[in-house]
Amino acid sequence: MDHYIVSARKYRPSTFGSVVGQKALTSTLRNAIASGRLAHSYLFCGSRGVGKTSCARIFAKTINCLNPTPAGEACNECDSCRAFNAGNSMNIIELDAASNNGVDSIRELVDQVQVPPSMGRYRVFIVDEVHMLSSAAFNAFLKTLEEPPSYVIFILATTEKHKIIPTILSRCQIYDFNRITVRDIIDHLSYVAEQEGFTAEPSALNVIARKADGAMRDALSIFDQVAASSRGNITYQSAIDNLNVLDHRYYDRLLDCFLGSKVLESWLIYKEIRDHGFDSHTLVVGLADYFRDLMVALDPSTISLLEADDEAREAMAKAASKCHPEFIYRAMNLCNEADLNYRTASNKQFLVELTLAKICQLSSPSPDEKRGGGEGQLQKINPATPNTEASATAPQPVRTASPAPVQQTAAVATTLQPSQPVPAAPAVVSSPPPPRYGAPQAAKTKVRIAGNTPRFSISGQANGEHPQAAGNVAGAPAVSLRDNRFATEELHAAWQAFMKANPSRHILVNTMRASFPTAEGEGGNVFKMMVENEKQHQEMTEAMPAILQYLHDTLRNDHVEIHVEINQGEASPHTWNERQVLAHIIEERPILKEFIDSFGLTL
Repeated sequence: MDHYIVSARKYRPSTFGSVVGQKALTSTLRNAIASGRLAHSYLFCGSRGVGKTSCARIFAKTINCLNPTPAGEACNECDSCRAFNAGNSMNIIELDAASNNGVDSIRELVDQVQVPPSMGRYRVFIVDEVHMLSSAAFNAFLKTLEEPPSYVIFILATTEKHKIIPTILSRCQIYDFNRITVRDIIDHLSYVAEQEGFTAEPSALNVIARKADGAMRDALSIFDQVAASSRGNITYQSAIDNLNVLDHRYYDRLLDCFLGSKVLESWLIYKEIRDHGFDSHTLVVGLADYFRDLMVALDPSTISLLEADDEAREAMAKAASKCHPEFIYRAMNLCNEADLNYRTASNKQFLVELTLAKICQLSSPSPDEKRGGGEGQLQKINPATPNTEASATAPQPVRTASPAPVQQTAAVATTLQPSQPVPAAPAVVSSPPPPRYGAPQAAKTKVRIAGNTPRFSISGQANGEHPQAAGNVAGAPAVSLRDNRFATEELHAAWQAFMKANPSRHILVNTMRASFPTAEGEGGNVFKMMVENEKQHQEMTEAMPAILQYLHDTLRNDHVEIHVEINQGEASPHTWNERQVLAHIIEERPILKEFIDSFGLTL
């Protein structure tokens, strides 16, 4: 039985042409060799597994080749190449700086520099992981690195260039190796599978390539692992099972939940992922990557940023077409926040579930979020009836206006019948100011000041007359004002209905909930409500035309007025903050203070 060699060693590049993903860099090295313009020291930088040490060996082998090919490659037939291939060349010395990082190791290297080559033209010293050298070793190396003998070439390799002192960097030609792309890794793995007689699905190779994170050595090691477990039949399922990778179908299912606002279903999928042994943080990171891929797949001009094969890009573009860019951006932001908070979260499962719920809510925002409204900004009211057909056929009051008001006449009047359905509570919709509501243009705000208390009377009347009672255009019939008697319970129900129709207007709803109108005077149609501050007063002032319009239609009474006043005395209990509530409770129950002090409790 032949001795088994892992793919990372068996398919290690032996020529510049076989180096994967570094074409520009290898072309530069070949041109330098062909022109004879060789520096005395090189620094190869890049992440793990991108070919730094392999390129250093190929470079050392090629510059000592006695008969290089026209393409700038080593011939592999001369004595120097055969000695290199057999591993006993005396002209190429490798030093692992990770385990030989002291001054003594560098002094031994400096002593070897004095020995000329026994075969070929150069002695090449390859120092791997050079950033691991100590400061003293770097300083001992400086002079030799700057002025080595003419037959010596140093090739330093490192994964962390920033750890090398500037005096070393200034003495080297620096070559930065690129991360190997997913496409290049897939192509090379396909070649390896063909050489080994394996069958491999492109989707499985894509999983391996993405798992390798730009390192060809890692990709070949993972390839061997999957091939061993699947007996040479490398499938997508075998790849994700062996590599503990979340199937992309989980993310597709979660996306359907997000777009359908299915919070509990997304939690069930999360439980299914946990039951398969995946860590919650893996889901958070994977979901963030998935949304990032959706973002770049939205536009054909950026889909090239998606490191995947053509089939995977097409599938991602199809999924992205169902999403709005703002939804994807906000979902990415939520995933990023969850990632940042994951380490410090005491209940990590709850953090992930909360993140999933928030993403689900992005596709069903509150009315103001859908239309761009902000806190403290109300929009135009769009009244509607529960039965559209009925409202279309039911008689509606005709309202006209003229420059001068006239008295009501006994002409034919059109009124709402008691059997007509009660109008549904209006929903707030966007409307650029002014006007911010669909109130009649004739409606005015009447300001009344009593003492030092600001007091506003907002109603549908102007100069004592309702706008519906204004004069008529010549020939038009007069309109009768509705004056239906209603109970306080009916007013309360209409008030509550308007609040329920505008749940996103938090300040308005809280103000309406805290202060119900109370009757003022004996007419039964004039009411007063107290607010606690200017902000609440402003909210009610802006919303009042719409509120009155809805109350008039719901109660079938056009004489309803509501006066809004700012409370100048002590704050009402319903406006207390947490500390005021606690102070009141302690005042009522002094023993509570002893309890709080004994346990050191704070708000």
